[in-house]
Amino acid sequence: MLMKKILIVDDEKAIINLLKQVFSRAGYDVRSAESAENALDILENENISVMFFDLNLPQMNGVELCKIVKKNMPMSVIYAITGYASLFELSECREAGFEDYFKKPVNISALLEKAASGFEKIERWKNV
Repeated sequence: MLMKKILIVDDEKAIINLLKQVFSRAGYDVRSAESAENALDILENENISVMFFDLNLPQMNGVELCKIVKKNMPMSVIYAITGYASLFELSECREAGFEDYFKKPVNISALLEKAASGFEKIERWKNV
C-alpha cells in the first residue's frame, strides 16, 4: 500500500513543524510549503489528495489557492486553518471548496480525524 501524502501550507514555520511531526507520527508522508506558489509547484510534481491550507498566506491567500487546486484536482480534500474567523470568511471557504475549517490553535486530534476521513472519502470516490 502506498503511503498517504498530506500537504500543509502555512507561512508560519512553527505550525508547519508541529503539523509535520504530528502527521508523520501518524504514518503519513508529509509535504509542506510556506506559500501558495510553493504549494502549486509541489502539486505539479506529486499526487497529494489531502491538504491543510492556512488562509492568511503572503501573495495568494488560502481561498485563492483552494480554488485553483479544486479546479485542477476536483477529487482532493482540502481543509482551511486560520488564526481568525468571520462568517463571511466561512462562507467564502465553503464556496472555494474547503471541506472543513479549523481555527488556531487547532485541536490536533481533530486534524488527525479529518485527515483519516479525507482519505476514506477519496477511497469511496475511487470505488464508485
